[in-house]
Amino acid sequence: MADIKADQVLDTKGLNCPMPVLKTKKALDGIDSGKVLEVISTDAGSKSDIPALLSRLGHELLETKENGNVISFFIKKA
Repeated sequence: MADIKADQVLDTKGLNCPMPVLKTKKALDGIDSGKVLEVISTDAGSKSDIPALLSRLGHELLETKENGNVISFFIKKA
């Protein structure tokens, strides 16, 4: 898969639950439909929390990448 180009990046490294989820929701509220948000997190709980949030809100998780303890989520706003 080609690298996905994010329109906006949200760095939540070092933050613990529920902050990555809350900041992700706020960032999604602030971007236009169809834009891609990259969320970077070191909170292991975000691996399940962020997809659950997106499912509930109707946004699309395009890709999840893990590099050591850093997780990147690429989200397309509905």
